[in-house]
Amino acid sequence: MNIPAKAIVSNSEMIKNYKSCREKAENLGKVFVLKNNQPDAVLFSITEYQRLSILIEYMESLEEKDISKVIDFLPKEGVRKMYSMSNLKNDLEE
Repeated sequence: MNIPAKAIVSNSEMIKNYKSCREKAENLGKVFVLKNNQPDAVLFSITEYQRLSILIEYMESLEEKDISKVIDFLPKEGVRKMYSMSNLKNDLEE
């Protein structure tokens, strides 16, 4: 996943300037928070959260064979966590 530099904030910036970080998340969809130069958290806009919630609910409603079809359509480029069917199903149930 490529993260645009403008979508990254430090943990201390988040603490000091939450309102501006929230506004940035609203404009960009999400903001990645770094702590000690390592990924620590993601702040989603409510719009992005709702969009992802719909996708998660849809995935949870699928049968295993249909989940396989969805996985086949996922991009093959870049670094992605690889899932077995049981891992994907477990992750979706959490």
